Amino acid sequence: MARYTGPRWKLSRRLGISLSGTGKELKRPYPPGQHGPGQRRKLSQYGLQLQEKQKLRLMYGLNEKQFRNLFDRAGKMQGVHGENFMKLLESRLDNLVYRLGFARTRAQARQLVVHGHITVNGKKVDRPSYQVQVGDVIGLREKSRNLQVVKEALEDRQFLPEYLEFDESKMEGTYKRLPERSELPAEINERMIVEFYSR
Repeated sequence: MARYTGPRWKLSRRLGISLSGTGKELKRPYPPGQHGPGQRRKLSQYGLQLQEKQKLRLMYGLNEKQFRNLFDRAGKMQGVHGENFMKLLESRLDNLVYRLGFARTRAQARQLVVHGHITVNGKKVDRPSYQVQVGDVIGLREKSRNLQVVKEALEDRQFLPEYLEFDESKMEGTYKRLPERSELPAEINERMIVEFYSR
């Protein structure tokens, strides 16, 4: 399945969640289209589970195969399946680049990684799906530190999660520990996703 390249705001409004993280998409808090404001659909249990899965998948920008593979990997780890899955998603390189404030959205963070601007422990990594380990240092390549898009994103950053540490002088961030469930997106019910794949 190819990556979705259509209008993101339509998806955000349909799912009732800000996929970019900015919240700008939800100025009109109803589904898109001519009949959007008056839509009152009652979803089945399957529909609710599918919607929850799509919310998380589109929020992190994964295709279905990547998403399922990561879900299966989380099932082999010790602990709660849903929480482990969320932690694996949060540990992706493109997501941590976004969390550190190098990019305004996950899509922009993905582009920075693919174009070779990001380093992990001093080595260039150009795979957005790279799983960052606790203690790894994420930085910018020397020639990428003056990128205007990165400077603007860092100026706009309003929040840095507690599981990350950022060194302003070196333009580097450290992944200190795995996030707790309370620090991950509250609008996602990961139990419904586990139920969806357990059918």
